[in-house]
Amino acid sequence: MLMIRNNNGGGYGYLIRILITVIDFLCINMAFFLIWFIFPDSSQDFCSKIIWLLLNISYLPVAYIFSNIHNNRMIHIDWVLVVALRSVAVYFVIFLSLLTFLKVGDDILPITLLRYFGLFFALLCLWWIISRKFLKYYRRKGYNFRRVVIVGAGRTGIMLYNALKSDEGYGYRFLGFFDDNEKLKRSIPSYLGTVSEVEKFVLENDVDELYCALPGSQDEKILRLMKFSEQNMVRFYIVPEINRYVFKRMHYQMLGGVPVLSIREESLEHPILRLLKRFFDLLFSSVMLVLFPLWLLPISLAVKVSSPGPVFFKQKRTGFKGKEFTCYKFRTMKVNKESDSVQATKGDSRVTKLGRFLRRTSLDELPQFINVFLGDMSVVGPRPHMIKHTEDYSKMIDRYMVRHMVKPGLTGWAQVNGYRGETKELWQMEKRVEYDVWYIENWNFWLDIKIIFLTVFNAIKGEKNAF
Repeated sequence: MLMIRNNNGGGYGYLIRILITVIDFLCINMAFFLIWFIFPDSSQDFCSKIIWLLLNISYLPVAYIFSNIHNNRMIHIDWVLVVALRSVAVYFVIFLSLLTFLKVGDDILPITLLRYFGLFFALLCLWWIISRKFLKYYRRKGYNFRRVVIVGAGRTGIMLYNALKSDEGYGYRFLGFFDDNEKLKRSIPSYLGTVSEVEKFVLENDVDELYCALPGSQDEKILRLMKFSEQNMVRFYIVPEINRYVFKRMHYQMLGGVPVLSIREESLEHPILRLLKRFFDLLFSSVMLVLFPLWLLPISLAVKVSSPGPVFFKQKRTGFKGKEFTCYKFRTMKVNKESDSVQATKGDSRVTKLGRFLRRTSLDELPQFINVFLGDMSVVGPRPHMIKHTEDYSKMIDRYMVRHMVKPGLTGWAQVNGYRGETKELWQMEKRVEYDVWYIENWNFWLDIKIIFLTVFNAIKGEKNAF
Protein backbone atom coordinates (compact mmCIF):
# COMPACT_ATOMS: atom_id res chain seq x y z
CA MET A 1 0.00 0.00 0.00
CA LEU A 2 1.40 3.37 -1.01
CA MET A 3 1.27 6.06 1.66
CA ILE A 4 2.21 9.73 1.53
CA ARG A 5 4.56 10.61 4.40
CA ASN A 6 5.28 13.87 6.19
CA ASN A 7 8.94 14.66 6.71
CA ASN A 8 8.95 17.05 9.63
CA GLY A 9 12.33 16.29 11.22
CA GLY A 10 14.38 16.27 8.05
CA GLY A 11 12.38 19.05 6.41
CA TYR A 12 13.70 22.37 5.21
CA GLY A 13 16.91 20.71 3.97
CA TYR A 14 16.22 22.09 0.50
CA LEU A 15 15.80 25.59 1.98
CA ILE A 16 19.19 25.29 3.67
CA ARG A 17 20.81 24.34 0.35
CA ILE A 18 19.09 27.27 -1.37
CA LEU A 19 20.27 29.65 1.37
CA ILE A 20 23.87 28.40 1.06
CA THR A 21 23.77 28.86 -2.73
CA VAL A 22 22.29 32.37 -2.41
CA ILE A 23 25.15 33.40 -0.11
CA ASP A 24 27.61 31.82 -2.59
CA PHE A 25 26.34 34.41 -5.06
CA LEU A 26 26.70 37.12 -2.42
CA CYS A 27 30.36 36.09 -2.12
CA ILE A 28 30.71 36.45 -5.91
CA ASN A 29 29.35 39.97 -5.83
CA MET A 30 31.27 40.92 -2.69
CA ALA A 31 34.53 39.81 -4.35
CA PHE A 32 33.60 41.76 -7.50
CA PHE A 33 32.95 45.02 -5.68
CA LEU A 34 35.97 44.61 -3.38
CA ILE A 35 38.22 44.28 -6.44
CA TRP A 36 36.69 47.44 -7.86
CA PHE A 37 37.06 49.26 -4.53
CA ILE A 38 40.61 48.13 -3.67
CA PHE A 39 42.15 48.21 -7.18
CA PRO A 40 40.16 50.85 -9.12
CA ASP A 41 42.97 51.67 -11.58
CA SER A 42 43.80 48.11 -12.70
CA SER A 43 40.23 46.81 -12.73
CA GLN A 44 38.40 49.32 -14.95
CA ASP A 45 37.94 46.83 -17.80
CA PHE A 46 36.96 44.08 -15.36
CA CYS A 47 34.33 46.04 -13.43
CA SER A 48 31.71 46.41 -16.14
CA LYS A 49 28.09 45.29 -16.27
CA ILE A 50 28.73 42.53 -18.82
CA ILE A 51 31.59 41.05 -16.77
CA TRP A 52 29.50 41.25 -13.62
CA LEU A 53 26.65 39.43 -15.39
CA LEU A 54 28.97 36.74 -16.80
CA LEU A 55 30.54 36.14 -13.38
CA ASN A 56 27.11 35.38 -11.92
CA ILE A 57 25.95 33.30 -14.89
CA SER A 58 29.17 31.26 -14.87
CA TYR A 59 28.53 30.13 -11.32
CA LEU A 60 25.08 28.66 -12.03
CA PRO A 61 26.38 25.28 -13.34
CA VAL A 62 29.02 25.22 -10.60
CA ALA A 63 26.36 25.63 -7.91
CA TYR A 64 24.45 22.71 -9.43
CA ILE A 65 27.46 20.41 -9.92
CA PHE A 66 28.90 20.86 -6.43
CA SER A 67 25.70 21.32 -4.42
CA ASN A 68 25.90 17.75 -3.12
CA ILE A 69 28.69 18.79 -0.76
CA HIS A 70 26.04 20.47 1.38
CA ASN A 71 24.02 17.23 1.62
CA ASN A 72 26.91 15.31 3.12
CA ARG A 73 26.51 15.35 6.89
CA MET A 74 29.71 13.44 7.70
CA ILE A 75 32.60 15.31 6.09
CA HIS A 76 35.85 16.87 7.32
CA ILE A 77 36.64 20.56 6.86
CA ASP A 78 39.76 19.82 4.78
CA TRP A 79 37.61 17.96 2.24
CA VAL A 80 35.20 20.91 2.14
CA LEU A 81 38.18 23.10 1.17
CA VAL A 82 39.20 20.63 -1.56
CA VAL A 83 35.70 20.76 -3.07
CA ALA A 84 35.73 24.57 -2.80
CA LEU A 85 39.01 24.66 -4.75
CA ARG A 86 37.57 22.36 -7.43
CA SER A 87 34.42 24.47 -7.72
CA VAL A 88 36.44 27.69 -8.16
CA ALA A 89 38.61 25.98 -10.80
CA VAL A 90 35.51 24.92 -12.77
CA TYR A 91 34.04 28.41 -12.26
CA PHE A 92 37.22 29.96 -13.69
CA VAL A 93 37.15 27.70 -16.77
CA ILE A 94 33.46 28.41 -17.47
CA PHE A 95 33.99 32.16 -17.10
CA LEU A 96 36.99 32.20 -19.46
CA SER A 97 35.04 30.09 -21.95
CA LEU A 98 32.19 32.61 -21.95
CA LEU A 99 34.63 35.51 -22.41
CA THR A 100 36.18 33.74 -25.40
CA PHE A 101 32.84 32.75 -26.93
CA LEU A 102 31.34 36.26 -26.59
CA LYS A 103 34.65 37.95 -27.51
CA VAL A 104 34.61 40.31 -24.53
CA GLY A 105 37.08 41.14 -21.79
CA ASP A 106 40.19 41.18 -24.00
CA ASP A 107 41.62 44.07 -21.99
CA ILE A 108 41.25 42.44 -18.59
CA LEU A 109 44.64 42.08 -16.91
CA PRO A 110 45.61 38.55 -15.74
CA ILE A 111 46.51 39.97 -12.33
CA THR A 112 42.93 41.24 -11.96
CA LEU A 113 41.53 37.76 -12.67
CA LEU A 114 43.99 36.28 -10.19
CA ARG A 115 42.93 38.79 -7.54
CA TYR A 116 39.23 38.20 -8.11
CA PHE A 117 39.28 34.41 -8.10
CA GLY A 118 41.74 34.31 -5.19
CA LEU A 119 39.50 36.62 -3.16
CA PHE A 120 36.36 34.69 -4.13
CA PHE A 121 38.03 31.39 -3.14
CA ALA A 122 38.91 32.83 0.28
CA LEU A 123 35.36 34.12 0.80
CA LEU A 124 33.81 30.85 -0.38
CA CYS A 125 35.99 28.75 1.93
CA LEU A 126 35.18 31.00 4.87
CA TRP A 127 31.45 30.86 4.12
CA TRP A 128 31.33 27.08 3.63
CA ILE A 129 33.22 26.48 6.89
CA ILE A 130 30.94 28.87 8.80
CA SER A 131 27.83 27.31 7.26
CA ARG A 132 28.89 23.79 8.25
CA LYS A 133 29.69 24.91 11.80
CA PHE A 134 26.30 26.60 12.02
CA LEU A 135 24.48 23.53 10.62
CA LYS A 136 26.14 21.26 13.19
CA TYR A 137 25.11 23.66 15.95
CA TYR A 138 21.58 23.85 14.49
CA ARG A 139 21.29 20.05 14.38
CA ARG A 140 22.59 19.66 17.93
CA LYS A 141 19.68 21.83 18.98
CA GLY A 142 17.32 19.24 17.50
CA TYR A 143 16.53 20.67 14.08
CA ASN A 144 17.07 19.41 10.52
CA PHE A 145 17.49 15.83 11.69
CA ARG A 146 16.83 12.56 9.90
CA ARG A 147 14.96 9.69 11.52
CA VAL A 148 16.94 6.50 11.05
CA VAL A 149 16.42 2.80 11.73
CA ILE A 150 18.92 -0.01 11.24
CA VAL A 151 17.79 -3.48 10.17
CA GLY A 152 20.36 -6.02 11.37
CA ALA A 153 22.05 -5.75 14.75
CA GLY A 154 25.18 -7.71 13.98
CA ARG A 155 28.71 -6.33 14.07
CA THR A 156 28.18 -4.25 10.91
CA GLY A 157 24.96 -2.74 12.25
CA ILE A 158 26.61 -1.82 15.56
CA MET A 159 29.53 -0.19 13.72
CA LEU A 160 27.05 1.92 11.73
CA TYR A 161 25.17 2.84 14.92
CA ASN A 162 28.41 4.05 16.54
CA ALA A 163 29.22 6.16 13.46
CA LEU A 164 25.77 7.79 13.40
CA LYS A 165 25.90 8.56 17.12
CA SER A 166 29.52 9.77 17.16
CA ASP A 167 28.49 13.42 16.74
CA GLU A 168 25.06 14.95 17.37
CA GLY A 169 25.98 17.61 14.82
CA TYR A 170 25.49 15.06 12.03
CA GLY A 171 21.76 15.33 12.67
CA TYR A 172 20.78 11.64 12.79
CA ARG A 173 17.99 10.70 15.21
CA PHE A 174 18.45 6.97 15.71
CA LEU A 175 15.12 5.29 16.48
CA GLY A 176 16.29 1.70 16.93
CA PHE A 177 17.29 -1.73 15.63
CA PHE A 178 15.28 -4.49 14.00
CA ASP A 179 16.65 -8.01 14.09
CA ASP A 180 15.18 -11.52 14.08
CA ASN A 181 17.45 -12.53 16.94
CA GLU A 182 15.24 -11.43 19.83
CA LYS A 183 17.93 -12.37 22.35
CA LEU A 184 19.75 -9.20 21.30
CA LYS A 185 17.11 -6.96 22.90
CA ARG A 186 19.03 -7.05 26.20
CA SER A 187 22.43 -6.21 24.70
CA ILE A 188 21.74 -3.58 22.03
CA PRO A 189 20.27 -0.06 22.31
CA SER A 190 16.64 0.45 21.30
CA TYR A 191 15.61 -2.98 20.06
CA LEU A 192 12.31 -2.42 18.22
CA GLY A 193 11.38 -5.85 16.95
CA THR A 194 11.87 -8.41 14.20
CA VAL A 195 12.48 -7.66 10.52
CA SER A 196 8.80 -8.38 9.73
CA GLU A 197 7.82 -5.40 11.92
CA VAL A 198 9.92 -2.82 10.06
CA GLU A 199 7.29 -1.69 7.54
CA LYS A 200 4.63 -0.86 10.10
CA PHE A 201 7.09 1.07 12.30
CA VAL A 202 8.49 3.06 9.36
CA LEU A 203 5.04 4.20 8.24
CA GLU A 204 3.84 5.09 11.73
CA ASN A 205 6.99 7.03 12.71
CA ASP A 206 7.88 8.90 9.50
CA VAL A 207 11.29 7.25 9.18
CA ASP A 208 13.53 9.10 6.68
CA GLU A 209 16.32 6.55 6.13
CA LEU A 210 16.46 2.77 6.45
CA TYR A 211 19.88 1.15 6.71
CA CYS A 212 19.94 -2.55 5.95
CA ALA A 213 22.84 -4.35 7.64
CA LEU A 214 21.52 -7.87 7.10
CA PRO A 215 23.93 -10.53 5.82
CA GLY A 216 23.83 -11.26 2.08
CA SER A 217 22.34 -14.70 2.76
CA GLN A 218 19.04 -13.00 3.65
CA ASP A 219 18.49 -11.66 0.15
CA GLU A 220 14.71 -12.17 0.19
CA LYS A 221 14.32 -9.89 3.22
CA ILE A 222 16.70 -7.33 1.70
CA LEU A 223 14.78 -7.21 -1.59
CA ARG A 224 11.46 -6.90 0.24
CA LEU A 225 12.76 -3.98 2.31
CA MET A 226 14.20 -2.33 -0.80
CA LYS A 227 10.87 -2.57 -2.64
CA PHE A 228 8.97 -1.30 0.39
CA SER A 229 11.32 1.70 0.77
CA GLU A 230 10.96 2.69 -2.89
CA GLN A 231 7.16 2.45 -2.73
CA ASN A 232 7.00 4.63 0.39
CA MET A 233 9.70 7.17 -0.48
CA VAL A 234 12.08 6.11 2.28
CA ARG A 235 15.78 6.37 1.48
CA PHE A 236 17.23 2.87 1.51
CA TYR A 237 20.90 2.04 2.10
CA ILE A 238 22.61 -1.34 2.05
CA VAL A 239 25.53 -1.65 4.45
CA PRO A 240 27.77 -4.35 2.93
CA GLU A 241 28.87 -7.14 5.24
CA ILE A 242 32.43 -6.55 4.02
CA ASN A 243 32.76 -4.07 6.90
CA ARG A 244 33.16 -7.07 9.15
CA TYR A 245 36.75 -7.47 8.01
CA VAL A 246 37.65 -4.33 6.03
CA PHE A 247 37.66 -1.20 8.22
CA LYS A 248 38.30 1.53 5.67
CA ARG A 249 36.72 3.62 2.97
CA MET A 250 36.14 1.51 -0.13
CA HIS A 251 36.49 2.71 -3.71
CA TYR A 252 33.68 1.75 -6.08
CA GLN A 253 34.18 1.38 -9.82
CA MET A 254 32.66 -0.47 -12.76
CA LEU A 255 34.64 -2.96 -14.84
CA GLY A 256 32.38 -3.34 -17.83
CA GLY A 257 29.02 -4.06 -16.24
CA VAL A 258 30.49 -5.55 -13.08
CA PRO A 259 30.70 -3.46 -9.85
CA VAL A 260 34.08 -3.77 -8.15
CA LEU A 261 35.25 -2.54 -4.74
CA SER A 262 38.92 -1.84 -4.15
CA ILE A 263 40.14 -1.80 -0.55
CA ARG A 264 42.15 1.38 -0.89
CA GLU A 265 41.99 4.55 -2.98
CA GLU A 266 45.12 6.69 -2.79
CA SER A 267 45.02 10.27 -4.00
CA LEU A 268 48.80 10.27 -4.36
CA GLU A 269 48.58 7.58 -7.05
CA HIS A 270 47.72 10.44 -9.44
CA PRO A 271 50.89 11.93 -10.99
CA ILE A 272 49.62 15.54 -10.83
CA LEU A 273 48.89 15.29 -7.11
CA ARG A 274 52.27 13.68 -6.47
CA LEU A 275 53.86 16.54 -8.39
CA LEU A 276 51.90 19.08 -6.30
CA LYS A 277 53.09 17.48 -3.06
CA ARG A 278 56.70 17.33 -4.30
CA PHE A 279 56.58 20.98 -5.42
CA PHE A 280 55.32 22.00 -1.97
CA ASP A 281 58.06 19.92 -0.32
CA LEU A 282 60.75 21.57 -2.42
CA LEU A 283 59.37 25.05 -1.78
CA PHE A 284 58.99 24.54 1.97
CA SER A 285 62.36 22.84 2.45
CA SER A 286 64.12 25.45 0.29
CA VAL A 287 62.80 28.26 2.50
CA MET A 288 63.94 26.40 5.63
CA LEU A 289 67.37 25.71 4.15
CA VAL A 290 67.77 29.35 3.14
CA LEU A 291 67.16 30.12 6.83
CA PHE A 292 69.58 27.29 7.68
CA PRO A 293 72.34 29.50 9.20
CA LEU A 294 69.86 31.18 11.57
CA TRP A 295 69.01 27.95 13.42
CA LEU A 296 71.98 25.74 12.52
CA LEU A 297 74.75 27.68 14.27
CA PRO A 298 73.16 28.28 17.71
CA ILE A 299 71.69 24.77 17.98
CA SER A 300 74.93 23.15 16.75
CA LEU A 301 76.99 25.03 19.34
CA ALA A 302 74.53 24.11 22.08
CA VAL A 303 74.61 20.42 21.10
CA LYS A 304 78.41 20.43 21.01
CA VAL A 305 78.63 22.00 24.46
CA SER A 306 75.92 19.76 25.99
CA SER A 307 77.93 16.51 25.64
CA PRO A 308 80.86 15.01 23.69
CA GLY A 309 80.03 13.71 20.23
CA PRO A 310 78.90 14.82 16.77
CA VAL A 311 76.32 17.58 16.20
CA PHE A 312 74.17 15.47 13.89
CA PHE A 313 72.71 12.05 14.60
CA LYS A 314 72.49 9.90 11.45
CA GLN A 315 70.43 6.75 11.36
CA LYS A 316 69.13 4.34 8.74
CA ARG A 317 65.34 4.51 8.53
CA THR A 318 62.72 2.77 6.37
CA GLY A 319 61.45 5.00 3.58
CA PHE A 320 59.24 4.97 0.51
CA LYS A 321 58.35 1.41 -0.59
CA GLY A 322 60.58 -0.03 2.12
CA LYS A 323 63.83 1.49 0.83
CA GLU A 324 66.39 2.51 3.44
CA PHE A 325 67.72 6.06 3.67
CA THR A 326 69.90 8.06 6.06
CA CYS A 327 67.79 10.26 8.33
CA TYR A 328 69.34 13.38 9.90
CA LYS A 329 68.58 14.85 13.32
CA PHE A 330 70.32 17.00 15.89
CA ARG A 331 71.88 14.68 18.44
CA THR A 332 69.82 14.70 21.62
CA MET A 333 71.48 11.77 23.44
CA LYS A 334 74.87 10.95 24.78
CA VAL A 335 76.73 8.69 22.37
CA ASN A 336 75.56 5.12 23.06
CA LYS A 337 75.42 1.70 21.39
CA GLU A 338 71.64 1.26 21.73
CA SER A 339 70.55 4.26 19.67
CA ASP A 340 69.68 2.10 16.64
CA SER A 341 67.58 -0.41 18.56
CA VAL A 342 66.09 1.10 21.74
CA GLN A 343 63.53 3.94 21.74
CA ALA A 344 63.87 6.93 24.03
CA THR A 345 61.75 6.54 27.17
CA LYS A 346 60.45 8.99 29.74
CA GLY A 347 63.34 10.01 31.98
CA ASP A 348 65.83 8.24 29.69
CA SER A 349 69.32 8.81 31.12
CA ARG A 350 70.78 8.86 27.61
CA VAL A 351 68.94 12.09 26.74
CA THR A 352 70.81 15.30 27.57
CA LYS A 353 69.15 18.31 29.20
CA LEU A 354 69.37 20.19 25.91
CA GLY A 355 68.10 17.08 24.13
CA ARG A 356 64.90 17.06 26.22
CA PHE A 357 64.20 20.64 25.15
CA LEU A 358 64.94 19.90 21.48
CA ARG A 359 62.68 16.82 21.55
CA ARG A 360 59.84 18.59 23.37
CA THR A 361 59.83 21.41 20.79
CA SER A 362 60.65 19.10 17.80
CA LEU A 363 63.66 21.30 16.97
CA ASP A 364 65.79 18.14 16.74
CA GLU A 365 63.92 17.29 13.53
CA LEU A 366 64.99 20.45 11.63
CA PRO A 367 67.92 18.78 9.77
CA GLN A 368 65.38 16.48 8.13
CA PHE A 369 64.55 19.33 5.77
CA ILE A 370 67.73 18.15 4.03
CA ASN A 371 66.03 14.76 3.57
CA VAL A 372 62.94 16.52 2.24
CA PHE A 373 64.96 18.55 -0.25
CA LEU A 374 66.79 15.42 -1.44
CA GLY A 375 63.49 13.60 -1.94
CA ASP A 376 63.89 10.91 0.75
CA MET A 377 61.14 12.45 2.87
CA SER A 378 58.14 14.74 2.65
CA VAL A 379 57.15 17.57 4.98
CA VAL A 380 54.04 15.57 5.97
CA GLY A 381 53.75 11.80 6.02
CA PRO A 382 54.10 8.79 8.30
CA ARG A 383 57.13 9.19 10.55
CA PRO A 384 60.08 7.00 9.46
CA HIS A 385 60.94 4.20 11.88
CA MET A 386 64.21 2.49 12.73
CA ILE A 387 65.04 -0.55 10.58
CA LYS A 388 64.68 -2.85 13.59
CA HIS A 389 61.20 -1.52 14.35
CA THR A 390 60.14 -2.11 10.75
CA GLU A 391 61.39 -5.68 10.91
CA ASP A 392 59.63 -6.34 14.24
CA TYR A 393 56.31 -4.55 13.78
CA SER A 394 55.75 -5.70 10.19
CA LYS A 395 55.39 -9.22 11.59
CA MET A 396 52.96 -8.19 14.33
CA ILE A 397 50.73 -5.56 12.65
CA ASP A 398 48.91 -6.50 9.43
CA ARG A 399 48.86 -3.09 7.73
CA TYR A 400 52.19 -1.85 9.06
CA MET A 401 53.94 -1.86 5.65
CA VAL A 402 51.07 0.11 4.04
CA ARG A 403 52.48 3.23 5.69
CA HIS A 404 55.50 2.97 3.35
CA MET A 405 53.34 3.48 0.25
CA VAL A 406 54.11 7.21 0.54
CA LYS A 407 57.26 9.06 1.55
CA PRO A 408 57.84 9.40 5.30
CA GLY A 409 57.39 12.86 6.79
CA LEU A 410 58.82 15.24 9.37
CA THR A 411 55.38 15.23 10.93
CA GLY A 412 52.24 13.22 10.39
CA TRP A 413 48.58 12.67 11.19
CA ALA A 414 49.42 10.17 13.94
CA GLN A 415 51.81 12.62 15.61
CA VAL A 416 49.36 15.54 15.78
CA ASN A 417 46.76 13.16 17.24
CA GLY A 418 49.02 12.27 20.16
CA TYR A 419 50.69 9.09 18.86
CA ARG A 420 54.34 10.04 18.91
CA GLY A 421 57.32 9.06 21.00
CA GLU A 422 57.65 5.84 22.94
CA THR A 423 55.39 2.85 22.15
CA LYS A 424 55.43 0.71 25.29
CA GLU A 425 52.55 -1.51 24.16
CA LEU A 426 51.56 -2.96 20.81
CA TRP A 427 48.21 -1.15 20.71
CA GLN A 428 50.03 2.20 20.66
CA MET A 429 51.87 1.27 17.47
CA GLU A 430 48.64 -0.17 16.04
CA LYS A 431 46.92 3.20 16.60
CA ARG A 432 49.85 5.00 14.99
CA VAL A 433 49.59 2.72 11.95
CA GLU A 434 45.82 3.25 11.87
CA TYR A 435 46.26 7.03 11.69
CA ASP A 436 49.05 6.73 9.10
CA VAL A 437 46.94 4.52 6.83
CA TRP A 438 43.99 6.90 7.23
CA TYR A 439 46.24 9.75 6.10
CA ILE A 440 47.30 7.83 2.98
CA GLU A 441 43.71 7.00 2.07
CA ASN A 442 42.37 10.51 2.73
CA TRP A 443 45.26 12.70 1.62
CA ASN A 444 44.64 16.13 0.19
CA PHE A 445 46.72 19.30 0.14
CA TRP A 446 44.65 21.03 2.81
CA LEU A 447 45.11 18.09 5.16
CA ASP A 448 48.89 18.64 4.92
CA ILE A 449 48.44 22.34 5.75
CA LYS A 450 46.26 21.41 8.72
CA ILE A 451 48.89 18.95 10.02
CA ILE A 452 51.68 21.52 9.67
CA PHE A 453 49.62 24.09 11.58
CA LEU A 454 48.84 21.58 14.36
CA THR A 455 52.52 20.56 14.52
CA VAL A 456 53.65 24.16 15.05
CA PHE A 457 50.89 24.69 17.62
CA ASN A 458 51.86 21.53 19.52
CA ALA A 459 55.55 22.45 19.41
CA ILE A 460 54.81 25.85 21.00
CA LYS A 461 52.47 24.29 23.55
CA GLY A 462 54.78 21.36 24.26
CA GLU A 463 53.83 17.69 23.98
CA LYS A 464 53.69 15.23 26.87
CA ASN A 465 54.87 12.32 24.67
CA ALA A 466 57.91 14.20 23.35
CA PHE A 467 60.86 12.96 25.40
